[in-house]
Amino acid sequence: MNDYLSGLSALWEQYDVLGAFWTNIQLTFWGALFALVLGTLLALMRISPIPSLQWVGTLYVNVFRNTPLTIIMTFMVMGVWTALQINLGSDFSTNFFRLAVVGLAVYHAAFVCESIRSGVNTVPIGQAEAARAIGLSFLPAARLIILPQAFRGAIAPLGNTLIALLKNSTVAAAASVSWETSSTMKTMLEFNANYRWEIFGMFAIGFVVLVIPIGLATTWLSRRLAVKR
Repeated sequence: MNDYLSGLSALWEQYDVLGAFWTNIQLTFWGALFALVLGTLLALMRISPIPSLQWVGTLYVNVFRNTPLTIIMTFMVMGVWTALQINLGSDFSTNFFRLAVVGLAVYHAAFVCESIRSGVNTVPIGQAEAARAIGLSFLPAARLIILPQAFRGAIAPLGNTLIALLKNSTVAAAASVSWETSSTMKTMLEFNANYRWEIFGMFAIGFVVLVIPIGLATTWLSRRLAVKR
């Protein structure tokens, strides 16, 4: 029993498990931030009265929503960095981290767009008609009237997208981010196969600890900020 416990303790000392989870948290934070900005712009394009913008927004959503994230991550390394020689950082670690953030952002922006658009559908059409009646053009009406209500109606789907982004941040290994959870777990399993179940449980519990609070928070916010009809 003592040998077993000492072996587990040695795993914690040898591998930076908490640091790996911190990397995934950072990937999630920055990926979510940029995905929210890009997804909001795409949502504006999709509800825009200009047909060409609607077409571009729809094309983006359909392409990226149906493309596997692993392919996007691989393209960020093999296409953006290797072929186009675009560097996003002064060293390899920073460059691969930022490439992974861009990959996560452009992929999940499609889902953010659809989440916001679902929130727009909860806004009564009379709100937009009232905005036009008082002389507001599309962008001011969207910024002042439609989007604030749409975000309140889209909290739950946005929360689901955030949870998916957190779990999908493990795909950053495909972008050569070798210090996040999936890469760390793989290395631990390769050299400590006798602790395979303990290692798996360690990482599974870690993600449960991260995901459940997000789900509870978004559920509470969606009820707290729901627009009363």
